[in-house]
Amino acid sequence: MTPNEAKPLGTDPDWWRQAVVYQIYPRSFADNNGDGLGDLNGITSRVSYLVELGVDAVWLSPFYPSELADGGYDVANYRDVDPRLGTLEDFDRLVAALHGRGIRIIVDIVPNHTSDQHEWFQAALAAGPGSPERDRYIFRDGAGPDGNQPPADWVSDFGGPAWEQVPDGQWYMHHFATEQPDLNWANDEVRADFIATLRFWSDRGVDGFRIDVAHMLTKDLTQPLPTQAELDALPIDGHHPIFDRDDVHDIYASWRKVLNSYDPPRTAVAEAWVDSSRIPRYAHPDSLGQAFNFDLLEADFDAAQFRDIIRQNLDLAAQSGSSSTWVLSNHDVVRHATRYGLPHSQRDDQGKLVDRPGWQWLRTGGSDPAVDLDRGLRRARAATMLILALPGSTYLYQGEELGLPEVVEIRADERQDPHFFRTGGKDIGRDGCRVPLPWIAAAPGFGFGGATPHLPQPAWFGNYAVDVQDSDESSTLNLYRQILHVRHSLVSGENLDWIETERYDVLAFARSAQWHVVTNFGDEPYRLPGSSAMRVVASSAPVIDGILPGESTAWLVPM
Repeated sequence: MTPNEAKPLGTDPDWWRQAVVYQIYPRSFADNNGDGLGDLNGITSRVSYLVELGVDAVWLSPFYPSELADGGYDVANYRDVDPRLGTLEDFDRLVAALHGRGIRIIVDIVPNHTSDQHEWFQAALAAGPGSPERDRYIFRDGAGPDGNQPPADWVSDFGGPAWEQVPDGQWYMHHFATEQPDLNWANDEVRADFIATLRFWSDRGVDGFRIDVAHMLTKDLTQPLPTQAELDALPIDGHHPIFDRDDVHDIYASWRKVLNSYDPPRTAVAEAWVDSSRIPRYAHPDSLGQAFNFDLLEADFDAAQFRDIIRQNLDLAAQSGSSSTWVLSNHDVVRHATRYGLPHSQRDDQGKLVDRPGWQWLRTGGSDPAVDLDRGLRRARAATMLILALPGSTYLYQGEELGLPEVVEIRADERQDPHFFRTGGKDIGRDGCRVPLPWIAAAPGFGFGGATPHLPQPAWFGNYAVDVQDSDESSTLNLYRQILHVRHSLVSGENLDWIETERYDVLAFARSAQWHVVTNFGDEPYRLPGSSAMRVVASSAPVIDGILPGESTAWLVPM
């Protein structure tokens, strides 16, 4: 199929089980009107690029009206488009363009909180204490004799207090930025409004939804509220006051009825940072149906870690009857081409991470520890080929197909992430993985569309531009194109059988008799088994005379 050739979308209700989904951060993908901010028409203009890449679906991060206090995750209207990004008519044209070329579309839903500019929150401020308008959010009287102390000493995930006082003296809860007040999911009006939102976008042709912080909607804020120390000490077992409560699945059961009323049923995937034993609840067919597996975002490029994570998550998928999801980068983490070029992450005696992978490097401005970008890209290519061969769906993040590293050269006055501002610069934040993409090396803004993109692009971005990689057969972009198209011809069933390699740093498995996968995590070359009966159809590094180089992956099929 050529990039502009129409392709039937199909009606398979299980399309999502082994789909390759490409995450688009709309403000940084492509700018059609030249204002420095990516937009919906910019995405539409690049549909042929997505077709040539070979993805099955795109996931759009929030494109709704927003003051951008948190990159669009502060939503002011759930059933409209930010006018800086386009219109509802532009959205409809994007859906038609994607569907016309066989690509489905998933959109972000942000149900834990709204923007403080949402009409509901503005009405709550105007209506005052005890009003129905205020009951849509989590308002409480303050502590202390004059009520000027927050109801609890809770800390926001972005730093600073988790409670903000309003002029009449009450306080509202915001687990994230001050501009993101938490909704009260015990309120029937809140529940009904999100049902309306699901129907609104489903009726416009959306194929699925990604649910932001799906584990946080329901809360038990019975007085007296625990202290932050007490909250941290409580087990997260379904009854925690604010995290991963069992009753959140009553909400998702009602959503599932709505999603199943469409033909084919609309899909949903949970962003749920919970203990692995709790993941099947979100991925159950009576709940959202699928949940993200984030374990690889925190793993080093290490065979033992990958093996354990793969085994565990395939088992969890079997428990729920869903399929697993595999992801190496997204809009919230240091890009994996950089992470894999850094030393292994620091862990405590229990093997838990001491810090977010790559964030210490960010804090030093990219100077300590030293990063080996060549090694990072080599490992990134190998890891990508491995996860694309696993049973389940794979989520790619825009720019990883270009091998983009994390951008660290962003001045304090250019940063946008509330992580940076609310921690006084202690945490650099996530801007470095959200820098607008380079399309044309010699064009202003590297062809993003605006001469001055909303986040600064470093000069070295031109080396990774799409037009530079187009003509290089060995480029990362052309590797992604090759393996995604080969994958379509090989995926069959959801089984995986491990193959013994006699090396602790080499993983091998068979998806079927027709598809074997070998990843060499070590530095020493590895002779591929059965080379006389199998041939290499794709590899992240050249395979010569049956020898797989270190830090590389090969896909093999029978001769």
